[in-house]
Amino acid sequence: MAKGGEESGKRGLQGLVVRNTGNSYLVRDDDGNDIIGIAKGNLRLKGIRSTSPIVVGDRVFMDRNPDGTAFITDIAERKNYIVRKASNLSKYSHILAANIDLAFLCITVSHPETTTVFIDRFLVTAEAYSVPVYLIFNKIDLYDEEEHGYLDALIHLYSTIGYRCLKTSIVTSEGKDQLEALAEGKTVLLAGHSGVGKSSIVNLLVGDEAQKVSEISGYHHKGMHTTTFSEMIELKNGGFLIDTPGIKGFGTIDMSRAEVSHYFPEIFTVSKNCKYNNCLHLNEPGCAVVEAVANHHISESRYHSYLNILEDIEEGKYRL
Repeated sequence: MAKGGEESGKRGLQGLVVRNTGNSYLVRDDDGNDIIGIAKGNLRLKGIRSTSPIVVGDRVFMDRNPDGTAFITDIAERKNYIVRKASNLSKYSHILAANIDLAFLCITVSHPETTTVFIDRFLVTAEAYSVPVYLIFNKIDLYDEEEHGYLDALIHLYSTIGYRCLKTSIVTSEGKDQLEALAEGKTVLLAGHSGVGKSSIVNLLVGDEAQKVSEISGYHHKGMHTTTFSEMIELKNGGFLIDTPGIKGFGTIDMSRAEVSHYFPEIFTVSKNCKYNNCLHLNEPGCAVVEAVANHHISESRYHSYLNILEDIEEGKYRL
């Protein structure tokens, strides 16, 4: 995992980064005091080309300034983090948060639609960086019969692979108790497209109107962004919720084509039966994965997502 600077910086005040506004950080020290932190100019993460060296969830070391602010001098080693490409064709990563106990990926089959490609890209990154994920299928009160059928098919697909799934509706309170129990005492990352109901889930778990809930934009049914930076919010039952800006696309980063299949659990399991050890599961002779897709033992949508990521790595970009 990523480490900060030299050991000599690991002295002085310690704290938890609870908000990142781009130019500075709100850091909560071990006594519960909030301090404005500024990264020292020479602070860099080893081995990571990131848009920001410090992210929400980081444990940091600081030197206090006379005006009450502090210089952040070092970052403690992270147990995990969730990362994506900063933008199309960018060689830099955007780390959303660090030291996560559980990620809630908020999904809607409509109003707006969350594609399986987006879901799979998030899951692949979470697998790669050791972040446990719960798939939260939200807004189920809005779906018609056909959409409910598709929802059940998605839950069957992902639960069969081994991912935990939950149906929720803030309007009818379905899944409310389970959400609160899952989040209790944990640091939870909440992610998903804009408009999938993340702000309403924040309000539920925090216990007040912590976020401004925005109506869905009529333009192409895309959600309007209501969160513009990542922050940690204390939960009413203990723990923290890390709310992130709505994500349109999720580009994988720092993966070779040969290792992508390792982060699709069902593909990785079947790949052990391939004729060649270096099989990429494209059109190689004796590929057990291609055969499993043809026989419907591996989902075509998951295989499509796998090919999509391979293509993007080859071309050095990602698509939404």
